[in-house]
Amino acid sequence: MTENHTATDTVEFDLETALMSWRSRADNAIAARMATPLKATNQLCEAMQYAVSAGGKRMRPALVYATGDTLGALEAALDAPAAAIEMIHAYSLVHDDLPAMDDDDLRRGQPTVHIRYDEATAILAGDALQANAFSVLSGDVHNTERARLDMISCLAEHSGAAGMVGGQAIDLAAVDQTLDLAELQLMHRLKTGALINASVTLGALAAGTNPTTLAALRRYSDALGLAFQIADDILDVTADTATLGKRQGADAAHGKPTYCSLLGVDGARAEARKAQQDGRAALGTLDCPSPALHALLEYAVARAY
Repeated sequence: MTENHTATDTVEFDLETALMSWRSRADNAIAARMATPLKATNQLCEAMQYAVSAGGKRMRPALVYATGDTLGALEAALDAPAAAIEMIHAYSLVHDDLPAMDDDDLRRGQPTVHIRYDEATAILAGDALQANAFSVLSGDVHNTERARLDMISCLAEHSGAAGMVGGQAIDLAAVDQTLDLAELQLMHRLKTGALINASVTLGALAAGTNPTTLAALRRYSDALGLAFQIADDILDVTADTATLGKRQGADAAHGKPTYCSLLGVDGARAEARKAQQDGRAALGTLDCPSPALHALLEYAVARAY
């Protein structure tokens, strides 16, 4: 792929329209795959629904759809992985907001689950969403058995101790500590980047892609995840609570190391641009046009400004 082709991919793609379409698809996919409540668990299922219906652009499902569409996957084969990754993401936010973790009372401008209900219900809702995600993948009829097994393995690895949860543990241990740039990158490659990597990988698995393409997409998603986290760190400093949908300055209040605390806002933006270059380079090795993936990378970095 030439540099001119890469630039054309980005300019010609209408990301706003695509995000609206992907969000609608994801919302429908999630609604069709939520657990059926029993009488004794009505509040639990209500809390689960509340957690996955809190708004946002559905970026992780969007990455499943964008990757799968790029590689020619059947549309129906992308719905289960898109729903599953968003359930894992929602569970992680529910638990991350708990008093024992980040102790947040707002999420996307709405009361967090433990505030809307109670702590016990929030914990159980997160647990149930996590379990439901794997049930969704295992029961999907639109992917082959091999693809389903690979998807389950991918999601387990990227959401557990070797991925997102491991990154959250590092994050908690780093409160009021000083991390160098490499340590900070490792933390965020796990805490934020792991699910972004999983989203891209799930879309690729649904398309039955080859190992070379999968490796390139993983390099891309590593760069994308880093860019998203850097932008989040910058927004925590530069945006207000209404814009963020959560308390502004929460990271600093909790004594958490961030790209801004380590490098300043300008230095953090420089790191976002480096991640952008890495992501572009990875996409440049693909043997097919990838305008959607280019556009998502540009969007991620634009959030930092």
